[in-house]
This record gives sequence, C-alpha cells and structure tokens, in this order.
Amino acid sequence: MTTNSEKKWDTLKRNPKLPTPTPVDREIILDENAILLSITDTRGVIEYCNEDFVESSGYEEYELVGSGHNVVRHPDMPRVIFKLMWERIQKKQNIIAFVKNMAKTGRYYWVMTDFVVKENEKGEVTNYKALRKPAPKEAIQEITPLYKRLREIEDLNGIEASEKFLKGFLDAKNTDYDTYVERLITDNLGNISLSSASKEVSKTTEKKKGSFFKRFFGIE
Repeated sequence: MTTNSEKKWDTLKRNPKLPTPTPVDREIILDENAILLSITDTRGVIEYCNEDFVESSGYEEYELVGSGHNVVRHPDMPRVIFKLMWERIQKKQNIIAFVKNMAKTGRYYWVMTDFVVKENEKGEVTNYKALRKPAPKEAIQEITPLYKRLREIEDLNGIEASEKFLKGFLDAKNTDYDTYVERLITDNLGNISLSSASKEVSKTTEKKKGSFFKRFFGIE
C-alpha cells in the first residue's frame, strides 16, 4: 500500500513545458572540483541552482527554477533510493547517496549527494539544500549492479520488495546504509581532494551526525 509520504516524493510532476529526454548511453565527465548545488522548497521544487548544476544539467537556469527536481532524474535510478532520501530529510536527518542524473541531452552523469536541511526560527523546515560532487569511478562500478537489481525488482514486484532486498543486501554485509555509502566514498576518493581540516576526520570510522561534505570536504 502506498503511503501519503510515498505519493508525495514519487508523484512530483515535471515542468510540463520541459519534455522528458530520451536516455543516451554516453557519460558527461564532470570537473572533479565541481560542486553542484540546488535549493528546493519542501515539495522538491527548485528555487535556486548554481552554475555547476546548470552546466551539468544542460538546461537553462530559467528552465530549472520552478521545476520539480526530478527534471534531472535518470530512469536507471531505483525509486527506493529517492524514498530513503525523502524520508530522511523530512525527519531533518542527513543522508548521502549516489545518484545517476540525466541531462537535457539524455546523457548521464554520476554524483554523490549530501543534504543540509534549512529551518526557520520556529524549527520548521523551509528548504532543502543539496550539494553534489562527482562520484568516484570505483564507487560507481560497485553501486551500478546493485541499482540495476533494485530497478529490476521494482519493475516486477514494486518498491516494497526493492526495499526489502536492499535491507537484506546490507545485512549480508553486516553494515547499514550510511556506513556502506560512506565507506564507498572514503575508500575510493582517489584524486578528490579533502580539506586539510577534514583529513584527520576521514581516517576514523566513527559515525557522526551532520553534513558529510562538511566533515570530509570542508564545504556546506
């Protein structure tokens, strides 16, 4: 049974003026120093996006602002990952995820996404700020088969079955979602530079709350 929360994240409409592109199996190579930033309202509608976000998407800024964030959603992405992301940020909790996005041309690019939840003086959520950096190639190679299996399960048996499989996959590795994703990033950082203040933090395996990017890259 689909809950109201699931309907909210899963049925957000694209801007009807922006046609859905046909996927093209050709990757866009992002600048390793790029930081793709977007700010959305609580419904996931884009209110602001920076130059790196605009350039990677292939859309014009005026096309993106006012559109649902799923304007860049790639059909290869499992719906369960977006469900986890939405549920977490609605609880004012952080989550890091690998996301395959689709540009206006139909080409794709991989990013690792982190969130900062914005609140007003009353503690009410006003906006979601998402920061993205290019994902390490080795991490993409590991996550791609998992995402493919999750998509296949969803197509045949729905998102509930996909979510159960993901939990079983993590349990078999004796880990949880956050630890698994953080390890994929920190074990495969390669040429991605860490801020000097964060290098010591990256050597630990202790789980901490708050922005992953702030801890490991010194940005928020």
